[in-house]
Amino acid sequence: METCAISVTEASRNFSNCVNRARYQGTNFLLLKAGIPVARIVPAPQRPTRGIELADALCAALADVHLSEKEATSWLHDLEQAHAPALPQVSPWRY
Repeated sequence: METCAISVTEASRNFSNCVNRARYQGTNFLLLKAGIPVARIVPAPQRPTRGIELADALCAALADVHLSEKEATSWLHDLEQAHAPALPQVSPWRY
Protein backbone atom coordinates (compact mmCIF):
# COMPACT_ATOMS: atom_id res chain seq x y z
CA MET A 1 0.00 0.00 0.00
CA GLU A 2 1.17 3.46 -0.86
CA THR A 3 1.43 6.05 1.90
CA CYS A 4 1.08 9.68 0.94
CA ALA A 5 1.88 12.52 3.37
CA ILE A 6 -0.21 15.63 2.72
CA SER A 7 -1.12 18.75 4.64
CA VAL A 8 -4.46 19.03 6.40
CA THR A 9 -5.29 21.96 4.11
CA GLU A 10 -4.61 19.89 0.98
CA ALA A 11 -6.65 17.00 2.40
CA SER A 12 -9.62 19.28 3.11
CA ARG A 13 -9.48 20.75 -0.40
CA ASN A 14 -9.29 17.28 -2.00
CA PHE A 15 -11.16 15.22 0.57
CA SER A 16 -13.33 13.33 -1.91
CA ASN A 17 -10.28 12.43 -3.98
CA CYS A 18 -8.43 11.19 -0.87
CA VAL A 19 -11.38 9.03 0.16
CA ASN A 20 -11.71 7.57 -3.34
CA ARG A 21 -7.99 6.81 -3.55
CA ALA A 22 -8.10 5.16 -0.12
CA ARG A 23 -11.09 3.05 -1.09
CA TYR A 24 -10.21 2.04 -4.66
CA GLN A 25 -6.41 2.18 -4.70
CA GLY A 26 -5.63 1.30 -1.08
CA THR A 27 -3.67 4.54 -0.53
CA ASN A 28 -2.94 5.58 3.07
CA PHE A 29 -2.80 9.31 3.76
CA LEU A 30 -0.79 10.78 6.61
CA LEU A 31 -2.17 14.24 7.41
CA LEU A 32 0.35 16.85 8.52
CA LYS A 33 -0.30 20.12 10.36
CA ALA A 34 2.73 22.41 10.44
CA GLY A 35 4.76 19.37 9.34
CA ILE A 36 3.66 17.25 12.31
CA PRO A 37 1.56 14.09 11.75
CA VAL A 38 -1.90 14.54 13.26
CA ALA A 39 -4.20 12.01 11.56
CA ARG A 40 -4.54 9.31 8.93
CA ILE A 41 -7.01 8.40 6.22
CA VAL A 42 -6.80 4.67 5.59
CA PRO A 43 -8.97 2.19 3.68
CA ALA A 44 -11.62 0.35 5.68
CA PRO A 45 -10.56 -3.24 6.43
CA GLN A 46 -13.41 -4.71 4.40
CA ARG A 47 -16.67 -3.68 2.86
CA PRO A 48 -19.92 -4.52 4.63
CA THR A 49 -21.53 -7.81 3.71
CA ARG A 50 -24.79 -7.61 1.78
CA GLY A 51 -27.82 -9.78 2.51
CA ILE A 52 -27.56 -11.63 -0.80
CA GLU A 53 -23.98 -12.62 0.04
CA LEU A 54 -25.11 -13.99 3.41
CA ALA A 55 -27.90 -15.94 1.71
CA ASP A 56 -25.44 -17.40 -0.81
CA ALA A 57 -23.06 -18.40 2.00
CA LEU A 58 -25.91 -20.07 3.90
CA CYS A 59 -27.00 -22.00 0.79
CA ALA A 60 -23.43 -23.16 0.21
CA ALA A 61 -23.05 -24.21 3.84
CA LEU A 62 -26.31 -26.16 3.79
CA ALA A 63 -25.73 -27.80 0.40
CA ASP A 64 -24.40 -31.02 1.96
CA VAL A 65 -26.68 -30.99 5.02
CA HIS A 66 -29.48 -33.53 4.96
CA LEU A 67 -32.11 -33.23 7.69
CA SER A 68 -34.73 -35.75 8.56
CA GLU A 69 -38.34 -34.66 8.16
CA LYS A 70 -38.65 -34.23 11.93
CA GLU A 71 -35.48 -32.08 12.11
CA ALA A 72 -36.56 -29.95 9.14
CA THR A 73 -40.03 -29.40 10.63
CA SER A 74 -38.53 -28.46 13.99
CA TRP A 75 -36.08 -26.05 12.33
CA LEU A 76 -38.89 -24.41 10.33
CA HIS A 77 -40.98 -24.05 13.50
CA ASP A 78 -38.04 -22.38 15.31
CA LEU A 79 -37.51 -20.05 12.36
CA GLU A 80 -41.18 -19.03 12.29
CA GLN A 81 -41.09 -18.32 16.03
CA ALA A 82 -37.99 -16.18 15.63
CA HIS A 83 -39.75 -14.09 12.96
CA ALA A 84 -43.01 -13.77 14.90
CA PRO A 85 -43.52 -10.30 16.33
CA ALA A 86 -43.14 -10.03 20.07
CA LEU A 87 -46.17 -9.14 22.11
CA PRO A 88 -46.16 -5.50 23.14
CA GLN A 89 -45.16 -4.79 26.70
CA VAL A 90 -48.05 -3.63 28.87
CA SER A 91 -47.15 -0.87 31.26
CA PRO A 92 -48.25 -1.59 34.85
CA TRP A 93 -48.86 2.14 35.25
CA ARG A 94 -51.57 2.38 32.61
CA TYR A 95 -55.18 1.55 33.42
